Amino acid sequence: MSSSSRPTAVRHQILATATMVAFLMYLDRICLANILSSDSFQKSIHLDQGQIDGIKGAFFWAYALFQVPAGWLSDRFGARMLITIYIAAWSFFTAATSFAMGFWTLFAARMLCGLAEAGYYPASSGLMTRWAHIESRGFASSVISWGGRVGGAAAPGLTAFVILQAGDWRWAGWLYGVVGILVAACYWAVFREHPRLHPRCNDAEIALMAEGRGDFQPIKDPPRRFPLLAACRSKNLWMANGVQFFTNIGWAFLILSLPDYLKKVKHLDDGMTGLITTGALTIGILALPVGGLMTDYISKRHGRRLGRMLPMSLTKFGAAALYILALQMDSAWGMAIAFGAVTFFADLGLPAMWTFMQDISGKCQAQLFGWGNMWGNFGAAIMPMLFSAVLKSFDTNHDFHEGVWLCAGAFVLAGAFALFVNAEKPVMQEGS
Repeated sequence: MSSSSRPTAVRHQILATATMVAFLMYLDRICLANILSSDSFQKSIHLDQGQIDGIKGAFFWAYALFQVPAGWLSDRFGARMLITIYIAAWSFFTAATSFAMGFWTLFAARMLCGLAEAGYYPASSGLMTRWAHIESRGFASSVISWGGRVGGAAAPGLTAFVILQAGDWRWAGWLYGVVGILVAACYWAVFREHPRLHPRCNDAEIALMAEGRGDFQPIKDPPRRFPLLAACRSKNLWMANGVQFFTNIGWAFLILSLPDYLKKVKHLDDGMTGLITTGALTIGILALPVGGLMTDYISKRHGRRLGRMLPMSLTKFGAAALYILALQMDSAWGMAIAFGAVTFFADLGLPAMWTFMQDISGKCQAQLFGWGNMWGNFGAAIMPMLFSAVLKSFDTNHDFHEGVWLCAGAFVLAGAFALFVNAEKPVMQEGS
């Protein structure tokens, strides 16, 4: 390694690559809603609403249940190898989605895609604690989340474009799958487990990232067991789990049910549905770097407790109020802006959640991040069935309002749980 006084920029390459992977992951995750609602799909495969809800939920159930095992594997055997495998696997199963011939093959492909995607955020959270300066964790977390949201925002419009140009919904999965294999190879080439293990990282860059950390060395004795007792005893962690659970119920409407709302209630075609959904999710993208800088700013001046708690809580109350406003919109641009504002406030507190989990997780970063993310994705998994049940029982005029009120209420509960989190109470200390 060079002893040059000017730090190398490997940490920026690491962050950029992690962001690119997050983009791909959300592209592959969110494309399904537009595939299922496309005319091409509905002409080739006939499914009832219960089957559609089952396919949408299959990804999130698998994604949620594999969070902790995937996080443990990453902590135990190294994130570089495991994440490369995860990327290649979910890309393969995204391509396999487009070979499906009916309900069960679609269900299996999406479930396996969810299993493969489950490990990325827990593993990358652990990596970024080593590859980001300790005072910039919020911003680094926001950039990776931003990549995911850009992928999610691009997915509806890009998927609709691919389907319309190809004339067949299957080309979307095939194209995304091939791109994913290339991204997996790129990830393997760029990443290393720790700055001290990277051949292009010089002493100055290592010293920069070591500031404020004491002994900055690769982990020699990775945790062999998930700290289940500590996790179950931590009231702090349960509050965070509640935030994630209810946030995902509220947020999942935007990626799973908004296309249905636009087609069934507003009677828009595939192209306009994709455009509005992409527009709404694009507005939300702007929130992530702002949220990252906000949590870092508040934390430096008022401590980590308020620095994480305030963004996590207040933004959810804002998202709930904006859902009610969005229902009043009739124009395409009005709907895009209003639902985009919901996305903006929902995502504004996301970097605070990521950094909160890094603050309290100690050496079990990937595992405890996976534990929290598991509860969050249980919310996303039950949302399609819960949403349909509410519409069936209460939506007598078929305007989807009761379902959206459900999502707004979930955001209110998320904001209430966030009031009780404390980033200054580590899980292991509480559970010891």
